[in-house]
Amino acid sequence: MDAWLASNSPRRYALIQPLFPDLHHAGLDGVDETPPSGTVGEQVSTICHRKADAVPDSTHSLVIVADTMLSDPDEHSLSMGKPRDLAHAATMLLRLSGRLHQVWSATAVRWNGVWHRWCESAVVSIPELTADQMDALLTSNSWVGKAGGYDLAGPMGEHARLVEGDESTVLGIAGGAMEFLEVLASTV
Repeated sequence: MDAWLASNSPRRYALIQPLFPDLHHAGLDGVDETPPSGTVGEQVSTICHRKADAVPDSTHSLVIVADTMLSDPDEHSLSMGKPRDLAHAATMLLRLSGRLHQVWSATAVRWNGVWHRWCESAVVSIPELTADQMDALLTSNSWVGKAGGYDLAGPMGEHARLVEGDESTVLGIAGGAMEFLEVLASTV
């Protein structure tokens, strides 16, 4: 199947590529990822819609776009983006340490010219991190390009645990979209 993951995320690629071995993997340029006003679910959905709208005409029978955000554990209507630098990553991890937080992923899948959309959340618990654990997470650079400054499938996976929802939602593909893609891959 001619599939295109319109994302530069290596984690999304790792999720989708086993389903579609010839997966084309290239992000979209020039998409405004500035969070709009509204709930974090509305913000991530809007950005995902922007990405879907930016997909150029192509011959790919399957196109996948997605966006992921974390709700601030203190103010659930505020989103936490990707860290700008090491200090920002440290600040994010400190905010999440010892707390629950919600991760949102919106995914749009164009299958044979028709868009299908999902927006889902999952809850993750991160225990109180020690100074050594924080240092190891930060020096691993696993925070680079990751919403909230961590990767559940990376070093943070040793500490964090999924409390509710789908792991794929935390890793960047809404759970319902992942199920849709798994069914699609098994039928073609």
